[in-house]
Amino acid sequence: MNTTIRGRIGEGLAAESYQKQGFIILKRNYRFGRAEVDIIAQKGNILAIVEVKWRSNTYFGDPQSFVSKKQQRSLITAANHYVNSNHLDVNVRFDVVSIVGQQPKIDIQIIENAFYPFP
Repeated sequence: MNTTIRGRIGEGLAAESYQKQGFIILKRNYRFGRAEVDIIAQKGNILAIVEVKWRSNTYFGDPQSFVSKKQQRSLITAANHYVNSNHLDVNVRFDVVSIVGQQPKIDIQIIENAFYPFP
């Protein structure tokens, strides 16, 4: 399975996990400039900006450790644009969905507030 297909499957699994928690998926693959947000989901006053990371194993580290500072800044910029352009009054959090393994045996973990939009 190539990385594009695996990425789409991973985003689908992540979206299902959020929906099971009562979130509404507002956008998938939201782009602003060079930034892309995998999933934007809302539950009440919480807007989750979600990055999905899938690794076959944790030999080189947990998937969430592969969200670089540069990528975090891009996600923050895209989230600000989305919130402002849609005139939302919400609490924004940045989550990472960590997927480890190969289908059919995978482990999915939602890491809420994986990073904060300020130093």
